[in-house]
Amino acid sequence: MVAFLISLLTSMGGISGAFMILPFQVSVLGFTSPGVTPTNLIFNIIAIPSGIYRYFREKRMVWPLALIIVIGTLPGLFLGVIIRIKYLPDPSAFKFFAGFVLLFIGLRLIFDIVRDKEKVLSPVKSGAKDHPGFSVTGLKYDIKRISYDFNGRNYQVSTPALFALSLIVGVIGGIYGVGGGAFIAPFLVSVFGLPVYTIAGAALTGTFLTSVAGVIFYILIAPYYSDTGLIIRPDWLLGLMFGIGGAIGMYAGARIQRYMPARIIKAILTICVLLIAAKYIIDFF
Repeated sequence: MVAFLISLLTSMGGISGAFMILPFQVSVLGFTSPGVTPTNLIFNIIAIPSGIYRYFREKRMVWPLALIIVIGTLPGLFLGVIIRIKYLPDPSAFKFFAGFVLLFIGLRLIFDIVRDKEKVLSPVKSGAKDHPGFSVTGLKYDIKRISYDFNGRNYQVSTPALFALSLIVGVIGGIYGVGGGAFIAPFLVSVFGLPVYTIAGAALTGTFLTSVAGVIFYILIAPYYSDTGLIIRPDWLLGLMFGIGGAIGMYAGARIQRYMPARIIKAILTICVLLIAAKYIIDFF
C-alpha cells in the first residue's frame, strides 16, 4: 500500500518513488544496512515497466532522452555504489547526505514552479483520449542535440550537456539507491525546460535500466564484504512487495498524468521532498 500510494503520486513527474520508499525502510522498518540500497533498486525493476508501457502507449516516450540518460548514469552509478559502501555505511551519515540531496531537488522544483507560468501547456480534459497535442512528434536527434515537438511547441536539449548531467546524477543515484533517473527528472524540467508530460517516460526508463545494473553490481560485490558484518545483498521479498504495489501505482499515475496540471504535479513532489529532507537533516543534529 505504501509503494502504491507513493508511486501513484511520483510517477506523474517521472520519478519512481524509490527516493521516498528508502526513508520508509530506514525510519519505519529499521532497515539501515547498505542492503537497503539494492532493495530499493529491486522495487524500481518490478514497478517501473508498467509506467513505461503506459507512456509508450500514449506516444509520450522520447527514446533518445532515455538512451543518453542510461549511457551517462551507468558509469556514475557504479562509482556511487562504491562510495555508499566504503564511506557511507553509517545510517546517520547516510541520512544526512540523503537529506541534502533531497533538499537540493526540492529547491530546484520550487524555482521551476515559480518560474513556470504554464501558459502553453494545459492538462487534457477528461474524455479527450486522443488529444493530438499530447503526443510527441517531429523527433530528431544526433550527437549534438535532441529535438521534438509537443503541444504546439518545439523543444531542444543539448546531448553533451544531458550526458554530463546524467553522469553526475548517476553518482548521486548510486549512493542513494534510486537509479539516477529520479534525480534527473527535475533537472530535465527545471534546467532544460522540457515539459513534464514528455520527460516522465524517459526518466523512468533510465531509472529502470540503471537499477538493473545496480542490483547486479551489489550481488557481485556482496561476497567480498561477508566478513565485515555489513548486509550488502538486497532483501528480495521486501523488494518484491514494494515492487508489486509500485507497479499498480505507477501505471495508474502514468494514466492520470495527462489530466493533471504540471504545476500541481511539481507542487506535490516539492512538498514530499522537502518534508523528508528536513526530517533527515534535523535528525542528524
